[in-house]
Amino acid sequence: MTDFLMWFTDMGNSKTLAAVLFFTVFVGILFYVFTGKERKERFDQYRYIPFMDDEDDLNRAIEEDQKGKSDR
Repeated sequence: MTDFLMWFTDMGNSKTLAAVLFFTVFVGILFYVFTGKERKERFDQYRYIPFMDDEDDLNRAIEEDQKGKSDR
């Protein structure tokens, strides 16, 4: 156990471990973002929020978007 701690405290080794850790987190974020249809549908509905003044306009835009998808 102490050998691992000594290995980790060496600055050359800790940089490698940090790079592996950050790469793993990055791949995890990519996996989260690009998987799941439910998440994609929810994000598609959220894309209209900056353009809406109130909730009624948002609901109308979502309904039009869903109607447009069903026509395809």
